[in-house]
Amino acid sequence: MTLNKLVPSAGQAVADISDGASLAVGGFGLAGIPWFLIEALLEQGAADLTIVSNNCGVDGGGLGLLLEAQRITRVIASYVGENKEFARQYLAGELTVELTPQGTLAERLRAGGSGIGAFFTPTGVGTLVADGGLPWRYHPDGTVALASPPKEVRTFGGREMLLEESIVTDYALVRAAVADKAGNCIFHAAARNFNPPAAMAGRVTVVEAERVVEVGDLHPDDVHLPGIFVHRVVALSPEQAGHKRIEKRTIRQRTSGQEIVS
Repeated sequence: MTLNKLVPSAGQAVADISDGASLAVGGFGLAGIPWFLIEALLEQGAADLTIVSNNCGVDGGGLGLLLEAQRITRVIASYVGENKEFARQYLAGELTVELTPQGTLAERLRAGGSGIGAFFTPTGVGTLVADGGLPWRYHPDGTVALASPPKEVRTFGGREMLLEESIVTDYALVRAAVADKAGNCIFHAAARNFNPPAAMAGRVTVVEAERVVEVGDLHPDDVHLPGIFVHRVVALSPEQAGHKRIEKRTIRQRTSGQEIVS
């Protein structure tokens, strides 16, 4: 594997993603999502995609763009409450949705990247997560077309735990604050979120980096994601690196008339 994994453009980095591919995508809400890899994939045209991500973007942003273009058929996620089109497609029977507890999803991705086939966790015991019956897909008339199956439950140390299978995807798309040409990555603050486990889970992992440095410039103790998990690096322009939307902008007036933005 070469020590220079730079790819000239986001379009070239995602060019071989085919119809029916599965993708793990980093980010939490809109923080740390690979904006330009998603836009390149939208332009590229791949369809019938399975997306594994904490959430599926928002209306008009992030993975929401692929969703609005009817390019996603299955989603494995933890939270979907910020996307009206997501809810519409799910309730209309156009989208298969496997809702997974957030920590469990992170561990399923990390385990997949670590070569672990499955693991036991207490999260979900005594609920539909363990017992089965969560609606994964609806018929257009609102009846359940596909429901989650029951999961194996065993007792360890006197505590019941259920079996969760790990996740390995065809590709992973993530965003880093800094990457070297070998793919070693540093994530900034909360943008670290799901990026490392998503990157680990991909058979082919593509990183868009706000800044790219030479191999050896990063101190080993500062690296959050080793380059062994990364196959392609796309260097963003300064303008692209500064593109960071927020999900909600809330403004209220102080009694003095000054605005507070949160």
